[in-house]
Amino acid sequence: MSREHDEIVKDIKTVLEEKVAQNVAAHNGSIGFIEFAMDTGVATLKLSGACSGCAMSQRTLKEGVERLLKHYVPEVNGIVGEDDEKAAEQGYTPFIPKAERDV
Repeated sequence: MSREHDEIVKDIKTVLEEKVAQNVAAHNGSIGFIEFAMDTGVATLKLSGACSGCAMSQRTLKEGVERLLKHYVPEVNGIVGEDDEKAAEQGYTPFIPKAERDV
């Protein structure tokens, strides 16, 4: 029996709020929900504050957030992080614009 999209999204948001938010907030960052693709099982998340452009953010996403989401929300097969391009305007560092990053 498969679950509805809205129920999965609710569970993703709950995990982000209850298991992730406090840890990244301790580093002046936040990770928020953007979307979940049912066909691929990929959740897209927004990296804001100090998380945006941080060299460690991808490691945090893969080793921490993705593992938690896969554990608590079995429909999640992976995650993609998108940086908040306005983080630098809000005074958060280290922010490296996409155009200046080594890819």
